[in-house]
Amino acid sequence: MKVFSKINQVKSEIIGLKTAGNSIGFVPTMGALHQGHISLIEKAKLANDVVVCSIFVNPAQFNDKSDLLKYPRTLEKDLEMLESAGTDLVFTPETTEIYPDGEAEEKFDFGNLDKVMEGAHRPGHFRGVAKVVAKLFRIVTPDKAYFGEKDFQQLVIIKKLEEKLFPEIQIIACPTVREEDGLAISSRNILLDMQTREAAALISKTLFQVKELKNKMSINELKTFVEKKISSSRFLELGYFEIVDESTLQPLTEIMKTKSARAFIAVKAGAIRLIDNVSLNS
Repeated sequence: MKVFSKINQVKSEIIGLKTAGNSIGFVPTMGALHQGHISLIEKAKLANDVVVCSIFVNPAQFNDKSDLLKYPRTLEKDLEMLESAGTDLVFTPETTEIYPDGEAEEKFDFGNLDKVMEGAHRPGHFRGVAKVVAKLFRIVTPDKAYFGEKDFQQLVIIKKLEEKLFPEIQIIACPTVREEDGLAISSRNILLDMQTREAAALISKTLFQVKELKNKMSINELKTFVEKKISSSRFLELGYFEIVDESTLQPLTEIMKTKSARAFIAVKAGAIRLIDNVSLNS
């Protein structure tokens, strides 16, 4: 496994690999790797000759600077996991490598996709995500790029970015990987204390109950149900719960009128903010 920290090193290596006829699969990450990330690497290995992973904690997508400081950084362990998973190349740039001084700001327009849910609660977050993903796509020039459905709103926005700027790259959506008790695996889970971690299992349990109840309750009734369930734990505080069309991310009035309904939730577990979502049609 090769590890590079400079853009010119990665570009040079990729040119050589592509000249030799290799297809490139790409998994961008912010490190603090877990089994969810490794599942993306495994899927990329099945469909590509070479798998590239990036590890970069992107300051542009943190609207809360304390959240940026708290974000776990475990580079040595991450590299060990990536090597064990069979990754071929890892890009680990410094912030100044990705964002040099004096660079012009790239503008993006995602319509309403980045203005709801996470976009409403974290202003500028998806602009920061798009900024770094566009840069990484131009550096790695992959054939396929892999993203998890746990960050489904991000996935929809990256697909829009690909449509507009990178039609040559295929975006591959990968199912959410969960702990045994159903909690969506996240780099933030390691920040939870024991009691809060135990309580956090209620988040996915509630989402899957919504899926079971979708034909028996209206959307407003489901929202009330979720509010009561989450507030039943003193360790959890509901940020939002929405049922939307998964292609437009706009709220639905009736679940039965679409085949692409998806439930999204954000919950503060102690001091840590967790998100999850499930399809209501599959």
